[in-house]
Amino acid sequence: MIGAGFGNIFKIPELKKRLLFTAALLAVYRIGVHVPTPGIDSVALASFFAKVEGTIFGIFNMFSGGALERLSVFALGIMPYISASIILQLLTVVIPHLEQLKKEGEAGRKKITQYTRYGTVVLSIIQGFGISVGLESMAAPGGASVVIAPGWGFRLLTVITLTAGTAFIMWLGEQITERGIGNGISLIIFAGIVANMPSAIGNTFRLLSTGEMGIFIIVILMVLMVLVVGFIIFVEQGQRRIPVQYAKRVVGRRLYGGQSTHLPLKINTSGVIPPIFASSIIMFPATIASFINVPIIQNIANAMRPGNWAYELPYIVFIFFFCYFYTAVTFNPEEVAENMKKNGGYIPGIRPGKRTADYIDKVLTRITLGGAIYVSAVCVLPSILITRFNVPFYFGGTALLIVVGVAIDTIAQMESHMLTRHYEGFLKKGGIRGRGR
Repeated sequence: MIGAGFGNIFKIPELKKRLLFTAALLAVYRIGVHVPTPGIDSVALASFFAKVEGTIFGIFNMFSGGALERLSVFALGIMPYISASIILQLLTVVIPHLEQLKKEGEAGRKKITQYTRYGTVVLSIIQGFGISVGLESMAAPGGASVVIAPGWGFRLLTVITLTAGTAFIMWLGEQITERGIGNGISLIIFAGIVANMPSAIGNTFRLLSTGEMGIFIIVILMVLMVLVVGFIIFVEQGQRRIPVQYAKRVVGRRLYGGQSTHLPLKINTSGVIPPIFASSIIMFPATIASFINVPIIQNIANAMRPGNWAYELPYIVFIFFFCYFYTAVTFNPEEVAENMKKNGGYIPGIRPGKRTADYIDKVLTRITLGGAIYVSAVCVLPSILITRFNVPFYFGGTALLIVVGVAIDTIAQMESHMLTRHYEGFLKKGGIRGRGR
């Protein structure tokens, strides 16, 4: 059972050491979130963020675990690293040198990782400078300036501080991946999102005690949360398995091949990338408009907020676009078909080569449609309910996809450690499949 599985964790010294190491580095990250950047009026900054809640600042603040709202040394969070990784993946398609590195195995992967680090630093410097300049023009609703002493000294100090903070987070994530359990970068994002849960629960009880929210509404929302989480787990582990048969080959006196296997295609191949990109594109003009004190533009900015149809409809369109675009970038049916042909594999009833690539592309296009509908439903429907019932916490969208996905991956890695040591996993039968399996 699950309880017995958790009890076995601490019977494996290596797994126990990895878990404690991961917990220690995540604690270091959460401490750094509360270390402020010099030269900032924290009270004025908090008032400003209360005014711009629901814009792109709110999304970035959620991913940074509240670091942007406090403008701590970790204010940029891990987003520059993610952006650099995505840019490198996109450039791999158009730059032959990067495509060659990708095919060179471990050595090529290390080189691409090194390029990603350089890109992270460059993006951090650009974003840090933009934030420092923007902060100088920001003021709280009462008129108090966010920056105590504006000027190039403040800008330079802010750029150095924020860039160093992002580089340190990147290092923490890599250490967790190598010496801890789970994917370090994903766990850092996970920790930032989950850290906001206690305050959200506290706000819920406050609204219940003051009568602003009834117990019946809270029960309905709790049931809905469980159903949404269960739905995400079900779909994230969903696969379309294409049967693959390998021909028999005689090498010397031995017979190789002849076995049957399958090619697993995930329903949601693109993961959480589509909602991240879509929300950034939709909220960017709304965020710019929120700084322009013109009544018509202010009305447009208020309409372009989560929960309104003027925001949700374009949001769905961009999610569909990025689901197909990112899947096309990360999964190449022609390359898969070529590798199968080299190894003597074929799909029953389909000729090897181009016919196989076309068949895989056709299947992938169909299941990507289902994945896009699933991502749109998870991201849009809960936000509409939250707006309608004025819920003080967010349990839908990108945040929930990340939390559930990271939890599945981490549990799968813990299970593999226990099973290799012949210990009972979290479940006696079936186990938990990782998202990548």
